Amino acid sequence: MASTKIQDKQTSAKRVAVVGAGVSGLAAAYKLRSHGLNVSVFEAEGRAGGKLRSVSREGLIWDEGANTMFQVILEPFLWKKSDASKVSDAYNQESVGRFFQRHFGQEVVDYLIDPFVAGTSAGDPQSLSMRHSFPEIWDLEQRFGSIIVGALKSKLSAKRENSGETKSSVKKNALRGSFSFQGGMQTLTDMLCKDLSKDELKLKSKILSLSYSHGEKSTLENWSLSHASDRDKRSQGSSFDAVIMTAPLCNVKEMKIMKGGKPFPLNFIPEVSYMPVSVIITTFKKENVKRPLEGFGVLVPSNEQQNGLKTLGTLFSSIMFPDRAPDNLYLYTTFVGGRRNKELAKASTDELKQIVTSDLRQLMGVEGEPTFLNHFYWSKAFPLYGRNYASVVEAIEKMERDLPGFFYAGNHKAGLSVGKAIASGCKAADLVISYLESSHQKDGSPSK
Repeated sequence: MASTKIQDKQTSAKRVAVVGAGVSGLAAAYKLRSHGLNVSVFEAEGRAGGKLRSVSREGLIWDEGANTMFQVILEPFLWKKSDASKVSDAYNQESVGRFFQRHFGQEVVDYLIDPFVAGTSAGDPQSLSMRHSFPEIWDLEQRFGSIIVGALKSKLSAKRENSGETKSSVKKNALRGSFSFQGGMQTLTDMLCKDLSKDELKLKSKILSLSYSHGEKSTLENWSLSHASDRDKRSQGSSFDAVIMTAPLCNVKEMKIMKGGKPFPLNFIPEVSYMPVSVIITTFKKENVKRPLEGFGVLVPSNEQQNGLKTLGTLFSSIMFPDRAPDNLYLYTTFVGGRRNKELAKASTDELKQIVTSDLRQLMGVEGEPTFLNHFYWSKAFPLYGRNYASVVEAIEKMERDLPGFFYAGNHKAGLSVGKAIASGCKAADLVISYLESSHQKDGSPSK
């Protein structure tokens, strides 16, 4: 009993640095603090939340980043007849387009998969890796040689265990559905920040270098981080027992990392492509929308560009979430750019206003000009899970393997959705907790 109390006390005294205050980093920090660990979150920007960014103005509420907690498995297409035979290693780098074309035909790729991946990742079916973009579906074919057989066996296995889901099953709660929060998605990260003090959440603090030095007698406080803030440009150092890195890999490559007093080169990290996206918020009076559509929104297939449609898609924000606009207005969130139209994402607000209004006129019969418009540009909205993305994952794994106490989380590793980003942060926190507990045991914790 006494040894347990001593171990808890020593474990809680340990310090963890979290680099990045996006949803992954904040989720990791929340879990670490709930375990009694001391946490410092470093964020280079002047606000926490990362890509979750909500705005309230003139009676309107909108999100300039992720709009929902949304998960979809393309369930209706799992049950179509497939000609797939046993999967070979050649399919490990198969594109999303090739995978679904092989199973369901080109029409499904053109009118379902293409607009879906454009709307959720700003990518296109031919450039995205199936293995990393849809790992659950890819895994079914890898394990069973068939999506249909895999889905059937997963469901039957789930029934036998009477648990609703198994490790390999297509989870019921991941089939479809979306939700947000009163006030927008930023409410989530605001809540995660609520209990963090200024000493724990360090905004405008850019990490300059990280150094790992293994002590001969102890594994404690082996990490040193130096950072600079807007108020104090001088490098400031702090010591930690573990590090969770959630910064984009393009930023990680700019950091100086040392191991045992020697530079730890990061040239093994491949270049990651990022998709630019402009988010356009518009409102129209309801009487000026002649064909109002129900549902969550509309996604535009790329081959519809020949018919003059240039946007990736539009969310019907005020239909999904009535608190977003007054009763007499429709509020729409439209996305432009991505891999389909990279240059168009950088267009001026006036040009994008014309493009969005034209598309909405064609799709829903809007008349006149929007009563409100807001434009926000993300130069690096999403990392592209390209066909060579396995090399990116391998680079992340190498960092974690070669740097004791270093763990990576975020949408470069485990998926682009908000839910997967949260799960990635929580998993990294679990790994840190296990690492610190094992390190404590190696240091020779009292057993009697």
